Amino acid sequence: MQTDEKHPMLFSALVIMLHSAAMQQLGKIKHPVTGKVERHLPAAQDTIDMLDMLTAKTKGNLSTDEEKLLTQVVAELKLNYVDEAGKPDAPPDTGTPAAGEGGRP
Repeated sequence: MQTDEKHPMLFSALVIMLHSAAMQQLGKIKHPVTGKVERHLPAAQDTIDMLDMLTAKTKGNLSTDEEKLLTQVVAELKLNYVDEAGKPDAPPDTGTPAAGEGGRP
C-alpha cells in the first residue's frame, strides 16, 4: 500500500485514538491497563484542544468523511466535557465499599 493510500486510514486512527484517550480522561470509559474509571479533566481539555488544533490546521485538506469524523468527535467530546465539568469531584477511593455497595449498611 502506497503512503498516500494509507493517509486516510492513519488520519482516522489518530482521531479515534485521541477520542479514546479523551473519553478515558473524562472518566467515561475504563483505563485499559488499570481497569479503573479515572477522571482527569485538565488532561481531557488538552486532548480536546489538540483535536481543535488539528481541525484548524487541516481545514481545506480533508476528505468529506475525514472532516465529518473529526467534527463529530470534537462535538461529542466537548459535550461530554461539559457534562463532567458540572459534576462534583469524585471522593477518593478508599478501597472499602460504601453502605449499600456490598458493605454493611
